Amino acid sequence: MASILCTGLNPSRLTQSQGIIISSGGHLVFYAPSTRSQTMAKRKPANTESRVRTTVNAPTSTGNSLAALRSAAKGCRNCELWKDATQTVFGEGPARARVLVVGEQPGNEEDLQGRPFVGPAGKLFDKAVAELGLDRSAMYVTNAVKHFRFEMRGKFRLHRSPTSAHVRACHVWLEGELRRVKPDIVVCLGAIAAKAVFGSGFGLMRERGTWQELPGGARGFATVHPSWVLRQRDSASREQAYRDFVADLELLVESRS
Repeated sequence: MASILCTGLNPSRLTQSQGIIISSGGHLVFYAPSTRSQTMAKRKPANTESRVRTTVNAPTSTGNSLAALRSAAKGCRNCELWKDATQTVFGEGPARARVLVVGEQPGNEEDLQGRPFVGPAGKLFDKAVAELGLDRSAMYVTNAVKHFRFEMRGKFRLHRSPTSAHVRACHVWLEGELRRVKPDIVVCLGAIAAKAVFGSGFGLMRERGTWQELPGGARGFATVHPSWVLRQRDSASREQAYRDFVADLELLVESRS
């Protein structure tokens, strides 16, 4: 049976040279120091307040493989986010993974590299998983939304949460991944991922760390996104948030016994 996990380093270790700055308000700010990133910074993002098209064009023929689905997703135009993102960031991991992890959307690093969970939040997730003796490479990791939503502030690309319309526009890809991987457990990181999997009525802080039944015999649970842990106001708060995050993920350990 497969599980889905929903999850976000020590801000003191993040520097501008790494492309990340922690603002005085505790928010993650992504800086684009590379030539490629500077080019992205010059691009004016589309009007992200414009209405997202709600008529989703599902791929007409993707075959039954994840590779075919990934190829089809590269050309996704179901909402406006593709216009300013570098590329589609599709999921990765074993095609028959027991655990499938769903995040919210790609961040700055994910957008540039084209891979999920490679930025600060992804590294924190890796740390938590390793602490529990689990192997992230055995998990399939993806996001509810496949393009990076951001706004420019000078040279900085500031993360903006995707809307429910963006999630609906991308749901065809997440649904396709779930159908092909057939995980036993689904882990949702953050409220956006949790609502995409468990429904709009799911309350993250009320129901985090508890098993939820899913169609087809799978089950899942949700926890906070690792980026939420990183945004806590001080080191003591971040440490407590991290310990609670790890405690939620311990359900994965219990599920093996």
